Amino acid sequence: MPFLIGPVLTAGTLAGRPQPTLRADGGLVLRPWRAGDAPDVYEVFQDPVMHQWHARAADSVAEVAGWIRAWHQAWEGEREAHWAVAGADSGALLGRVALRELRLDDGTAEVAYWTAPAARGRGVAVRATVALTHWAFDEAGFHRLELLHAVRNEASCRVATRTGFALEGTKRSAVLQPDGWHDLHLHARVRGD
Repeated sequence: MPFLIGPVLTAGTLAGRPQPTLRADGGLVLRPWRAGDAPDVYEVFQDPVMHQWHARAADSVAEVAGWIRAWHQAWEGEREAHWAVAGADSGALLGRVALRELRLDDGTAEVAYWTAPAARGRGVAVRATVALTHWAFDEAGFHRLELLHAVRNEASCRVATRTGFALEGTKRSAVLQPDGWHDLHLHARVRGD
């Protein structure tokens, strides 16, 4: 049975070219992950705040190196797109920003981010999310981006609001964390917002 509409983004939209490096305000760069980032990511995942809001822990640098390889494979398979957020001058790892749950046919993805403990409270997640959103809409051609966070994660809610992601509702008991089930806020932006 034929479809009445074509895909918003065609296969090869991402994987047909190298993952770009993106500039963000305030001296940030969003760059593809490097194997040498594994020790820094491992250190970030030792932070108790990461354990509070993420279901994943890192037991070794070798495990994180596997994550980085998987992030590269996700770009090539057009499933996800992950960037390291670093200082443009220093090169220091400040965080991560990503598009997850890519649905090219629908032109949709989910924005995700985290920041290293030393980078929190400095607007890193906001600036990185703005740069990623601009690229996703204006260069890649996505139509809708969603952003989900635990309702109790007030810092993440502030990032969503400051980057223009409107609160659309609450997904009840939507994600299992180590301390139990969490409700999630669903924020979204549509191209042209």
